Amino acid sequence: MCDTTGKLLATLPAQREANKGHHKEVVSAGFSPDGLRIVTASADNTAKVWDTNGKLLAEQKGHQNYVTSAGFSPDGLRIVTASADNTAKVWDTKDKLLADLTGHQKWVNSAAFSPDGQRIVTASSDKTAKVWDTNGKLLAELKGHQSEVRSAAFSPDGQRIVTASYDNTAKVWRVSGFDDLLARGCDWLQDNFVMHPEARERLWVCRAKK
Repeated sequence: MCDTTGKLLATLPAQREANKGHHKEVVSAGFSPDGLRIVTASADNTAKVWDTNGKLLAEQKGHQNYVTSAGFSPDGLRIVTASADNTAKVWDTKDKLLADLTGHQKWVNSAAFSPDGQRIVTASSDKTAKVWDTNGKLLAELKGHQSEVRSAAFSPDGQRIVTASYDNTAKVWRVSGFDDLLARGCDWLQDNFVMHPEARERLWVCRAKK
């Protein structure tokens, strides 16, 4: 880590933490929103959380292949990791797994939270990007690239997604608001509500559509 003049401030891991560092190449690193922590993703199948002096704070283990990216949620309370094991995972900032995002057919190259922290977009070598809620439910699939999608990110207002691909293009997609996606899910569940009307009453967005 360097300051803006290029002066080295810390190496992760610091020498005293060398036995706790990554054992293979580190492929991504990013700050938490408050600037006090750093998350790194590594080919040793883990992500790690550090303070800015290089002290190891937490380790996320659970991926079966190398971790291609890792990033904090906007509130700094969660981390999303992407992996060559075809999944993404949501963690707390310690080491607790909160959700699995499964559905891609090839490597997940990147994963990122929406600005409101309610959705996640993943980019995959299966030529698609996918939008999920933070519990791992698939909300949308973005198809159209002719080669693997290397990265995907939300716009600041959360209404669009930009994807970058090895097909020599980037694409901009308009995505529904989170409430709109939930409401659409209520429509899909109409048959279930006929048999279980009490389920509708437990979902505020579905009550609003009555």
